Amino acid sequence: MALVDHFRELRARILRSMVVIIVCVIVAFFFYTPIRDVITHPYHQAMQALGKKTDSELIISGVGGPILLQLKLCGLAGLLIASPWWLAEIWGFVLPALHKNERRWSYLFAAIAGPLFLFGVFVGYMTMPKALQVLIGFTPDYVKSLVDFNEYFSFFTRTLIVFGVSFEIPVFVVLLSLAGILSGQQLKQYRTWIILAVFVFAAVATPSTDPFSMLFLAIPMVILMMASEVIARLIDRRRGRRRDLNPDWADDEQSPL
Repeated sequence: MALVDHFRELRARILRSMVVIIVCVIVAFFFYTPIRDVITHPYHQAMQALGKKTDSELIISGVGGPILLQLKLCGLAGLLIASPWWLAEIWGFVLPALHKNERRWSYLFAAIAGPLFLFGVFVGYMTMPKALQVLIGFTPDYVKSLVDFNEYFSFFTRTLIVFGVSFEIPVFVVLLSLAGILSGQQLKQYRTWIILAVFVFAAVATPSTDPFSMLFLAIPMVILMMASEVIARLIDRRRGRRRDLNPDWADDEQSPL
């Protein structure tokens, strides 16, 4: 197609995605209470663990605070509900530009990356009560902790995104191995430094300061990195067998002549 036709197709896909997202946001308004309960559940769990020794309360400041909060929650829910549609639109726009081999690897990437991201979000959600318990637990006995809902919501989304994206790093390591940029031998050589870097990253990336959240992020990442090293070494072996069967000269390799 001509360049103008590509822009027309992109515009049509964006408009369709926007319409679906708006419809999903409107539907989410009818389920505002369950959505709010899911988001505030980690906070209530943390307060139950702290008991009566810590006085804390969620607040909404400002006259327009409640409606803005409802718009934020429903907007996020609508974006997540509509994600299969707008992701499919992005995929439909990019797919014609890929070769057959690239399409096969992209299907595999999508099949692995999606569940890993969701698993990371689940782990982040499960560790959030402990993180909130540690953070709110620093409140002195004679002080009441007033937690602004907007700040809590930002903390909530940031934690889930950090955990979800962190679980995608081993997938990119495997992609680098498939591209020939990174080998399994290199991963084995720097394994100790990689594990150290994972723990440092987990300590910096988690919004809370407790060691439990860091371990809940670091340990699964280390396991996934070890799995990616095994996959990279299998890829190296397969690439080595192909070179033995097809000993063609590389483009930048000097021939005996």
